[in-house]
Amino acid sequence: MTVVVVIIILLVVILLVVRRDFSGLRCYAHIGTGNYHAGTARLYSDLGLLTCDPVIGSDLTELFNYLTTGYVPKRNYRKLLPAPKVLKPALLAKIDREIGHARAGKPALIQFKMNALEDREVTAALYRASQAGVQVDLIVRDTCRLRPGISGISDHVRVISIVGRFLEHTRIFHFRNGGSEEYFIGSADCMKRNLESRVEVVAPVDTPELQRELRQILDVQLNDRRSAWDMQPDGGYIQRAPGEGDDPRGSQQMLIDLAERRQKEAQRLKKRKPKGIARRAVG
Repeated sequence: MTVVVVIIILLVVILLVVRRDFSGLRCYAHIGTGNYHAGTARLYSDLGLLTCDPVIGSDLTELFNYLTTGYVPKRNYRKLLPAPKVLKPALLAKIDREIGHARAGKPALIQFKMNALEDREVTAALYRASQAGVQVDLIVRDTCRLRPGISGISDHVRVISIVGRFLEHTRIFHFRNGGSEEYFIGSADCMKRNLESRVEVVAPVDTPELQRELRQILDVQLNDRRSAWDMQPDGGYIQRAPGEGDDPRGSQQMLIDLAERRQKEAQRLKKRKPKGIARRAVG
């Protein structure tokens, strides 16, 4: 059995394994939001997608061919949104699509979770989305160029920052898309350097079970009453405080508790004896 492993550990966090299976060559890929680094893994909160999706495998092959040869013809990516050529135009197009849904009277929603929002064109597009009636929810740990709650400009925008035990490092991009919801994860922040001057990769998360997990992360953090700070129209922040009846835990602790609950359930199911398997008589 032949196994070929290709790893790149730069600002883009991707791994591609090409394996000779019984039916031929098959691609296995990991796309993450953080570094492959044992030290930061103990301090950062990140996500990763492990997949054998043949389209993503083909897209990554295209990307690695570009990175290793330097040959830059027009690359055809069917699912991945790599920077610096594809990602920014794709994000702007998806924001404009939500604006179109809002103007047509349909529910429209944009939710980004990232380290920083600095890119001018993306910021301007999000302002336009708010003015069109799109609800824009941003979870931004660090620098955020957009100011929420300005009358007539960003009435439909809220910006929060999560400060807790771990450094928030995950990037999630969500678009309601008229009910055909889209979720993406990847290594890129909405900064000019990430979108225009670096190789970054953002990948779709299509599996319903994984989409529900991303939905849970966004909901838990947006509703955090302990470790969330709300940005004000002047750029200042005010920390939330749990009121009567609110969960006093911060979102990071809530996610830890949910992970421990899933682990216990997995261990319980693992110990169950399989049913419906008849014992064979020996003799």
